[in-house]
Amino acid sequence: MARIVKAELLMVDLAPQVVRTDAIQSFVSQETPILTLTDDEGATGTGYAYTIGTGGPAVISLLRETLLPRLMGREAEEIEGIWRDLLFTTHATAVGAITSLALATIDTTLWDLRCRRAGLPLWRMAGGAKSSVPLYSTEGGWLHIPTDELVADALAMQAAGFSGSKIKIGKPSLAQDRARLAAVREAVGDDYAILVDANQSFALSEAIRRADMLAEFDIGWFEEPMPADDVGAHRELAARSSVPIAVGESMYSLSQFKDYLSLGACHIIQADVARIGGITPWLKAAHLAEAFNVSICPHFLMELHVSLTCAVPNAPMLEYIPQLDDITTSRLDVREGRAHAPQAPGLGIDWDWDAIAARAVDGLSATLEGKGD
Repeated sequence: MARIVKAELLMVDLAPQVVRTDAIQSFVSQETPILTLTDDEGATGTGYAYTIGTGGPAVISLLRETLLPRLMGREAEEIEGIWRDLLFTTHATAVGAITSLALATIDTTLWDLRCRRAGLPLWRMAGGAKSSVPLYSTEGGWLHIPTDELVADALAMQAAGFSGSKIKIGKPSLAQDRARLAAVREAVGDDYAILVDANQSFALSEAIRRADMLAEFDIGWFEEPMPADDVGAHRELAARSSVPIAVGESMYSLSQFKDYLSLGACHIIQADVARIGGITPWLKAAHLAEAFNVSICPHFLMELHVSLTCAVPNAPMLEYIPQLDDITTSRLDVREGRAHAPQAPGLGIDWDWDAIAARAVDGLSATLEGKGD
C-alpha cells in the first residue's frame, strides 16, 4: 500500500482529425486534462478526461484548487473511498459535467496506478470478461457528409470486418434522413448494422415519426433521440418504438442510469467513462445494466473503453473514433474488425510526453506535492 505524494496536471487542446458535425453542434476542439499521480514508493499512474470544445479550464480549476489538494496523502488503493469523499467535497456542484470530468481525471489515474502496481491490464483487473470486442465506426457518418461518401465509408468499414456504421440524423426533413439511410442499407445489405444518432435534437412527436421510418431499414439503435433529462418522453418512445433506444453519453451519475433502466426508458446504455465520473462508476453502470439484461455500448474514448468493454460481459460493441493519436505512441489494436484489449499493465495507453508538452495550454497546469492533511 502507498500514499499519493505528487500530482502533475496539465491540459492539451486537440483538434479533431476530421470535421465532426451532428444535428445540434460541431465538435471543434478536444480539451484534454491529463493527470499523473506518484505514490510514496515511486509508482506512477496517468489518466485523463475530455471536453468537446468548452469547459476544460473549469475542469482544471476544480482539480487544481479543490480536489487534488485533498488527494495528497490518501492511500492510492482506496479508490472507492476517494471517489466518494471527493464527490462529497463537490456536492454543491454535483451532479454535472464539470464535476464528473474532474472526478474522472482522478479516478482513471488511480486505476492506472492500481493496475501498474499489480502488473495487470485494466481489462483483467476490472473483470476480464473477454479479450476483444467488435467495432463499429462513427467517423464516416457525420451529418454534413454527402450520401455517396456515407455509402463509400460504410462499404470500406464492412470490407475491413467492422460490425456496423453509425450515421447522424436530424436533417430538416424526414425524407432527407430516409434517403441517406436507404442508400447505405442498399449498399451494405441486410447483415451489416446501421446505427443512428440524433444527438438529442427531436421532440417526442418527431422522434416517434423518425422511429417509424428507421424501422423500415432495420436500424440497430436510435441514439439520443431527445434531450437526455426527459426520462418520461424516452419511456413513451421506448414503449412505442420497434427500434431499440440508446441513451447515456449525456448522463453524469449512476442514479440517472438507474432511473432510465427501472422505468424501461431505454434498451441500450452508453455510459461515457469521463462523463459519468470515471472507471469506478462506469463499472457500476455496466453491472446495473447487466442486472436489467441491457447492453452497454460506451460513447467515444475508444482508447480507454476498449479495456472496459472487455472487462464486462454485456458490452457487445465499441465505437471507433480515433482520439489520442497526436499525443500517444500506442494505437488501438484492430484485427479483422475487432479491437483487442491492451495487454500491458494499466490503461494500455502509451503517452508521447514530448508531444504533450508541446501542446500544453499555458496557465492550465499545476504540480502539487505533500502528504496532505
